[in-house]
Amino acid sequence: MNTNKRINVKKIALCIVVVLLAFVGCAGIAIYSIWHNELSTFMSIEMLRDRNDEHQDGAVYAMHVKGGFYLDEFVEQGGVSNDAELIDFVTSKITKGLISMNISETDIGCASFTAQTSSGDALFGRNYDFSKTNTMLVFTEANEGRHASISTVDLQFLGIDVNQNLESVMDKITALAAPYAPLDGMNDAGVSVGIYMTYQGGETTVPTNQDTEKPDFTSTTLIRLILDYADNLGEAVEIAQSYDLHDSANTSYHYMVADASGRSAILEWVGSDDASDNDGSQRELVVTYNDDDDHIGELEGSTDYQVVTNFIIQPNYYDHSPEEDKKGFDRYEKIYEELNQTNGVVADENAAMNILSMVGRRSWGNDDNNGCTVHSVVYNMTDKTVLWVSNENYQDPTAIFEFSLN
Repeated sequence: MNTNKRINVKKIALCIVVVLLAFVGCAGIAIYSIWHNELSTFMSIEMLRDRNDEHQDGAVYAMHVKGGFYLDEFVEQGGVSNDAELIDFVTSKITKGLISMNISETDIGCASFTAQTSSGDALFGRNYDFSKTNTMLVFTEANEGRHASISTVDLQFLGIDVNQNLESVMDKITALAAPYAPLDGMNDAGVSVGIYMTYQGGETTVPTNQDTEKPDFTSTTLIRLILDYADNLGEAVEIAQSYDLHDSANTSYHYMVADASGRSAILEWVGSDDASDNDGSQRELVVTYNDDDDHIGELEGSTDYQVVTNFIIQPNYYDHSPEEDKKGFDRYEKIYEELNQTNGVVADENAAMNILSMVGRRSWGNDDNNGCTVHSVVYNMTDKTVLWVSNENYQDPTAIFEFSLN
């Protein structure tokens, strides 16, 4: 081959390389322009605490969400009326159709209470009782008209294996859906909210499934809307009143919401009583405020604080039902007993965490060792700070985390 031919071949090869590099560059720019928020969120995922399989402790992760994760579009389209529609929305918007996600059925027993510190800070405490699972602390940023927040997500509900670390690319892409599956949280306005099973409907749990002209939301998307859009308790209740509720994971729930003023409310979608509450489409929202003297629930006492576990608190609801229908009533009594001794005042967040530890699943009526309290959290709605403990490891510094939304 003569010199001129060799030069031409080199030029052609160089041109091909330049074209390929340009193509890759353009593709990279296109991917970044479409997915820049998701890429930033993906890269932020970090492990805070590893699994302990011997102790049946799941791992703990954190993820800092960049951008608005399409929530405004979700609201504009009228929400969704079932889990399948939520999965379709999430996969089309956030993951661009790259994942196969599911929302699992669940059987959880949880507890929450509100209290005040001796210095006057408003607290919201919560236990999430389940079985071994990996969890993620999800941090979202403030957007126009929306609040920054911190929330906790059970990654099992997104179809992520409880017995594996979150290492694969596909699992991390799946985790991008976590903002739509919070179990509890607090926003930077000091509004806190949590979700708790209620086992409504008789022998077989019947989900709430309203069907009116209102737009729709599912259980965890209600929490998401409250965290992003509510400035206070009143606005949180208005959000709940503005939608038809469709319970997720084929079960039924109620909710507690509170704000920095110290006011709180339990939100319940119910029929007239347990014996007849077997038609999820006919349930209506009842709001029970902590400062409503005529309607404070099952136990008498101060209305400065409020307690919720896994039974409906409406008076007379269980008049025609067996005692065992009131799930979690023993934990409710224990928490109420502790708070009643001091009229709902605790020394600080650690004292509130101590109350949560008293009804942790591993120590409270769990002789068959069938689960644990996956996380315990105390939200300080005044200071916008968080004390969070994984898997009942209340004395282990490596399992105790503190955060601030300030």
